[in-house]
Amino acid sequence: MLPLVQGSATRGSGAACVVALLHCFLLAALVQSAPVSSPSNPSQTFKEAVERVMRLVEKIRKDVHSVHGSIINIDGLTLDPSSQTGQLEMMRITLGIPDTPVLKELSEQFTADMCVSRMLAGGRLYQGLLVDLSRKLGGLEALSAELRDLVTHINQMKDAAQLSSDSSDQSSLDLTLNLHGNYDVQVAAHLTLCQLLEFCHDLIRSLRNMAETQMARGTH
Repeated sequence: MLPLVQGSATRGSGAACVVALLHCFLLAALVQSAPVSSPSNPSQTFKEAVERVMRLVEKIRKDVHSVHGSIINIDGLTLDPSSQTGQLEMMRITLGIPDTPVLKELSEQFTADMCVSRMLAGGRLYQGLLVDLSRKLGGLEALSAELRDLVTHINQMKDAAQLSSDSSDQSSLDLTLNLHGNYDVQVAAHLTLCQLLEFCHDLIRSLRNMAETQMARGTH
């Protein structure tokens, strides 16, 4: 009777192996037939990415106002565009504060790739300026962190739209080298925040323009 039991066990073991092999083959087939993880709706993915960027830009705009009010204590330095004088413009040049990357309406001459490149350049520029200023003036760290997040969100938007950007290295600068006293620091912070606020206005306009254009084209 013992050999019969052994044979029965052997057959049971063989059946179990067959079932296990079939299970593996079925699992492999399911994995192969499953779609590659990619956005099921690229247009929707891009739209959501744009909305994330816009929400952050709106927050940065509000924070610029509150930060300016808390750290700038020189009379006459306000965020009102009409208060920006020719003398302040001369100081901007003297202090070495760069111009804001220009954002334009999309066209054959100003493509979405060029636009997102300038968005990224602007985000990195102001993040760097605020990092420099933070070494001389408190209260800018949170805003600098938001700009770092902005660069990340713009990159995500770029990837969602399958855009490319100019990754050439930007010339580095150390704004603190030109700041020789509290007045210089205050003016530099004021001018940087003014330009950042203007950049945010341009970003919102360009994001809306890009969203409309990209959605119409089906995001490439």
